[in-house]
Amino acid sequence: MERHHDAMANINVRVTVTLLVVGVVAGLLSGLFGIGGGTVIVPALVLVGLSQRQAAATSLAAIVPTSVTGVVSYAMGGDVDWVAAPLLACGMVAGSQIGSWLLSRLPEVFLRWFYAAFLVFVIASQLLFTPERESTMHLQPATGALLALLGVGIGVLSGLLGIGGGAVAVPSLSLLFGASDLLARGTSLLAMFPSAIAGTVANWRRGLVYLKHGLVIGVSAAVMAPLGTALAGMMTPRMGTDLFAVYLCVLLVRCVWTALKVTPGANAWMSGRGGRSDPR
Repeated sequence: MERHHDAMANINVRVTVTLLVVGVVAGLLSGLFGIGGGTVIVPALVLVGLSQRQAAATSLAAIVPTSVTGVVSYAMGGDVDWVAAPLLACGMVAGSQIGSWLLSRLPEVFLRWFYAAFLVFVIASQLLFTPERESTMHLQPATGALLALLGVGIGVLSGLLGIGGGAVAVPSLSLLFGASDLLARGTSLLAMFPSAIAGTVANWRRGLVYLKHGLVIGVSAAVMAPLGTALAGMMTPRMGTDLFAVYLCVLLVRCVWTALKVTPGANAWMSGRGGRSDPR
């Protein structure tokens, strides 16, 4: 019995250390790219034993403290649009409720393949567009409405995939609304804060959030986010987008592999290939 207890303690320690490391990486990515860090948090939580929907819900909870310190860091450099962010946030809050509702109903295999497709879209957006460092947004009533509409779409993805939405918001703010790379990142982090809270509350009510895991990741990520922000200011816009694309490509390979393993037909084919004897 004592050996069993020691083994469980070791497992818990390993999980906690893993979550701390994930939080450090997520915090750096959050500050560096203006994202919530869900692209690294979700796969890591699946790795330690959570289902895809539990990982997505817990990731969203971890993004709450991460986004706070990231916003403060970008705001100190004047790289937050305090008008655009609330407009985007309003749409994201509404959309996150839809995403959370879908999360509790869609099958696991669909969620994993949808996550892979999402990564492909973000990688393409990073490779095809380079934002300007000095450009600014010029908001009018029409662009304000478009920001809110964009927020709804991002909010759905946020609640469904457990991401903060920055991976969509940052390139969209630069490509569609003319924001500089740093302004887009700071504004994105501010906009995702209320959405992450709303999505987390909805997921908590559905029993999907592992709060301890989320807090360990979120607090360690919040500590590291300012360092990521400082690094972002040292890089050129092209270098930043290229690094993000490379990171996402690595993540995509793992995401497709895990999706194949939970896809019935593909999993059977992989098992058959692995167990097939050499005909010679």
